[in-house]
Amino acid sequence: MQEDRTLLNSYLKALKLPTMRQEYPSVCRKCSQANASYEMFLQELAGLELQHRMAQAIERRLKQAQFPVAKELSSYRFEDVPKLNKKRILDLSRCAFIDSRANLVFSGPPGVGKTHLSIAFGREACRRGYKVRFFTAGALVNLYVEARHEKQVLRFEKIIRGCDLVIVDELGYLPLDRMGAEYLFGFFSLCYERVSVIVTTNLPFADWPQVFANDER
Repeated sequence: MQEDRTLLNSYLKALKLPTMRQEYPSVCRKCSQANASYEMFLQELAGLELQHRMAQAIERRLKQAQFPVAKELSSYRFEDVPKLNKKRILDLSRCAFIDSRANLVFSGPPGVGKTHLSIAFGREACRRGYKVRFFTAGALVNLYVEARHEKQVLRFEKIIRGCDLVIVDELGYLPLDRMGAEYLFGFFSLCYERVSVIVTTNLPFADWPQVFANDER
């Protein structure tokens, strides 16, 4: 019996099925007590393995997204922003807009939870299988500058194109020079109809041109 288990463990290890390897003794006892079929035993084990892999994939996507903090929609205080359409926000949080490559803008004064909502949406997107990256507008521009110095702009833009959703936080919070504005404009052009973008900003739409203005204005 012990030899059989040793051999089974070696097979499961070679096949890279760690959850099945860990759980099969307890699942075996459970199915034996319930007089379950071999198919049910295998189904139970395969289900546990799949759940574990899905959880690992979610954690990997959350880590790759590089969110600055963990925020969830369940902790957002809708009562503090009574003009916000809660139903619309909940509908959008299902992330269907990502499949159509649509974009979202959270605009408003400081303190209304724009960053909270963007992160909550991003984390939900990760859980639904989408690849997400989070940047502040300033950090995004700095990454472009660094990539340019290292002649890695194409490589960086390939990373962007590999995302399903990119979050750009604090657009307009810090002034940009001409080069920074050009990089930011290039980023939005790159994402257009390819990658969904969530933007948070305290600027009204009428003031957006100043973000992309150059020194020749």
